[in-house]
Amino acid sequence: MTERRAILSGSTFEEQIGYARAVVDGDWVHVSGTTGFDYASMTISDDVVEQAEQCLRTIEAALAEAECTFADVVRVRYLLPDREDFEPCWPVLRRSFGDVQPAATMLMCGLADPRMKIEIEVTARRRFPRTVAP
Repeated sequence: MTERRAILSGSTFEEQIGYARAVVDGDWVHVSGTTGFDYASMTISDDVVEQAEQCLRTIEAALAEAECTFADVVRVRYLLPDREDFEPCWPVLRRSFGDVQPAATMLMCGLADPRMKIEIEVTARRRFPRTVAP
């Protein structure tokens, strides 16, 4: 039977809307779109780069709880209301994904709250050391 479990970050949005920060389904980890809110304090910076950094901290914590890291990410989606905000985030994004080089898409769209300047969603595949029978 395939393992399926939800990972919660404590965000009030998870409870209000009815979703999990991430879902582990077998070897796959699906991390929900994550914004720049610090979910412990429910605050958000006005700066898009700081928001991107916070998104990645939240995603990294969800991946760790799922027993994987950014190195396991195979797909990333960036959602931004303003295309001009994307390039300033590149150095932050490159620190997490530059060596991994996952498939990536950037979409321009409205986000749920006008304070949100970036949302990041990732899919990862957990890789465990496998022992090979002699």
